[in-house]
Amino acid sequence: MTTPIKSKRFRLRRSGTGSGTEDTGKDNAPAPPVEDADYELVDEGSADTDAPRRDPNQDTRAALVVRKSGKTGNTQPDPEEAARAATGIDAIRAEGLTARQLRMAMRVAQKHGVRATSAYEAVLILRQRGIDPFARSTMLELVNSDSGPGREIAKRNETAPAKTDDGASPPAQSDRMARIAAEREKELKRVRRDIAKRRRKRLILLGARLLVFVTLPTFLVTWYFYVIATPMYGTESQFIIQQADSQNGMGAMAGMLPSAAGMGLGGQSEAASVQAYLQSRAAMLRLDQEEGFRDHFQQDHIDLLRRLAPDASAQQAYRTYQRHVQIGYDPTEGVVRMEVIAASAEDSERFAQALIRFAEEHVDMMTQRLRDSQLGEARASLEEAQQNLNEARQAAVDLQERSAVMSGEVELSLISQQIGTLEAELTQTRLSLEELQSNPRPNPARVQPLERREQALRREIESLRGSMTRGPEDGSSLARIQSELIMAEAEVQTREMMRAQAMQQLESARIEVSRQVRYLALSVAPVAPDEATYPRKLENSAVAFLIFLGIYLFMSMTASVLREQISG
Repeated sequence: MTTPIKSKRFRLRRSGTGSGTEDTGKDNAPAPPVEDADYELVDEGSADTDAPRRDPNQDTRAALVVRKSGKTGNTQPDPEEAARAATGIDAIRAEGLTARQLRMAMRVAQKHGVRATSAYEAVLILRQRGIDPFARSTMLELVNSDSGPGREIAKRNETAPAKTDDGASPPAQSDRMARIAAEREKELKRVRRDIAKRRRKRLILLGARLLVFVTLPTFLVTWYFYVIATPMYGTESQFIIQQADSQNGMGAMAGMLPSAAGMGLGGQSEAASVQAYLQSRAAMLRLDQEEGFRDHFQQDHIDLLRRLAPDASAQQAYRTYQRHVQIGYDPTEGVVRMEVIAASAEDSERFAQALIRFAEEHVDMMTQRLRDSQLGEARASLEEAQQNLNEARQAAVDLQERSAVMSGEVELSLISQQIGTLEAELTQTRLSLEELQSNPRPNPARVQPLERREQALRREIESLRGSMTRGPEDGSSLARIQSELIMAEAEVQTREMMRAQAMQQLESARIEVSRQVRYLALSVAPVAPDEATYPRKLENSAVAFLIFLGIYLFMSMTASVLREQISG
């Protein structure tokens, strides 16, 4: 869009403001010419160009002011006027006007048709006419009249008198206005051509910058994706981490837990650990050792940007692994997503299956130590309980062998029965003996055997009673043996109970271990694609274009801001 140029309207006829103007009585009469002023500046240099150059101060003091003498144009210098002008100029110099004020005075003098050889003389003449060149209204009028295109054209005729001395009419107004309009139209056309030229130049520069910074890089990137880039095949798979549920009552509760939804009873920590392991250097090294990951990406048919150098370091191989093995975990669904990219569909599927196997082994290994620890502790406790039980039983057997007593209670019951039998016989013998002794003349042959029998029974009973509380000199008493046997039997029973508890703990540990076993459940098995997945030519080209365009806009804005800061 072309902006129209606005021009000011100029007043070609000047209105007289000096004190020397005469009132003609006509409102619309043209302003008196400059010659009607009291003083007129005559440029001697135009009359005599070969004269030596004089000091401007001398010319000013001389004032070159002459009294206008009639209409013949012949003037004679007036000494009084020259002296008065020189005195006025010296007074103006003594005021110490600034250069800006002097320039402003020259412009005001030019506006009012005053021709002066110096700024001081212009100030003097303007003051003699009653015009203050430094007044605010004068400055504003000067600014308004000097603004707008075509002012220079109008200035050419400003100093021309509106009417000749002999009263003749000025040149035709229409011719002068036509000439001014033609020059103005010519100037407007030139300005329009300059604006259009600058606009074309800016558009050309903008197109060149866009070509260099946006179009050419985008073309190179597109050419790479469509011509040079090696087709890559991506194999996708999804799996979840589950564990055995040995408790029937936990099935309904597990389905209500957010962390267990879609994962069985597996926790989020296992999934995060699997994701970190598959993205680690350990997984890359194992994949390289078992499946030849480096050899695959060192093939010659792979383009240079994706090809792995033959002498590539482990870090470079790991960066290649990170670009071609992408692992993601969704905590809301508990699903681990994996995509393996390779130069062939078969290798991509093979790498994906190997990584799934590595992940399953890693998950199993995560709880293997805990399971081994629990089972080991339970088995050690059971073995210890069994050993203690065997020792207790052996101690009881040794005690029985030493005391030759199988059971203290049985021995006590046998001795008690013997004592009871002997006491019954002793009672019978005592009764028979008392019956014989009750005769006046007892028979000694019958009494003595009964007395000896009674004594023998008493000794046997005492011996049996003593064997229960007092042992022989080389052995223990039956009471001690009975007590030791009871203690041995109690120890055996305690050890048997401890062994039963250990066996129960072992069984509980086995159940817990089986419940802690983690395994991978494939929701999407890896399947080799039949078409190349990468590169995505159109999408990548569009993204490259947007990136280069954003970089160009950022650089342009930065350069504009810096340019404004420097120029400001």
